[in-house]
Amino acid sequence: MGYEEQKIEGRNAVLEAFRSGKTIDKLFVLDGCQDGPVRTIVREARKHDTIINFVDKERLDQLSETKKHQGVIAVAAAYEYAEVEDILKNAEKKGEPPFIFILDNIEDPHNLGAIIRTANLAGAHGVVIPKRRAVGLTATVAKTSAGAINYTPVAKVTNLTATIKELKEKGLWFVCADMGGTEMYKLDLKGPIGLVIGNEGEGVSKLVKENCDFIASIPMKGDIDSLNASVAAGVLAYEIVRQRLQ
Repeated sequence: MGYEEQKIEGRNAVLEAFRSGKTIDKLFVLDGCQDGPVRTIVREARKHDTIINFVDKERLDQLSETKKHQGVIAVAAAYEYAEVEDILKNAEKKGEPPFIFILDNIEDPHNLGAIIRTANLAGAHGVVIPKRRAVGLTATVAKTSAGAINYTPVAKVTNLTATIKELKEKGLWFVCADMGGTEMYKLDLKGPIGLVIGNEGEGVSKLVKENCDFIASIPMKGDIDSLNASVAAGVLAYEIVRQRLQ
């Protein structure tokens, strides 16, 4: 698969893309356009949590590759999302206890790409990201993942907390990276595990943190106060790898 995001242009094509269940990350609509088909498309976009941008004709013409956009251009993820179920099947197929990354609102595509790359190299079975307020599988993410995006399934869920609860019922337990926790070397991180990494600025959100079994902190001796999200993910993931190898 190429790294380009896919542009879908024209009313029928865009509507068809929504109805076929394709993941549409963004929709550009001619501002002030009120006719029936366009209103139907906007309604579909709202139903699917797609980001909608109302723009002028000039911007649409600029984005358009076909020059026949009819007032609508959709940007679809260049990569298909998996289901959480697929991630668990991946672990089962390899005969390993599930190891899943859960990302709480990562907004920087370079961070997401780097984390997917780390997840792949650490032998995680998949990555779970939220639908809202977070970056999806864009071209930049794909590039930064250095190809890992083709091998490590990424699932997009509406509600991270609900997903964590469902996975707990399947025997997983969850550790989140946070400053105030127990030093990671003192935790037993073996068995079926979900590693929760928080947002670049705010860390793990309160609700998600409350649903984690352990809070792990990374010992730091430097003069600055925190690690980049993707580096923190790498450090913790490899402590999990180390313990699994014993």
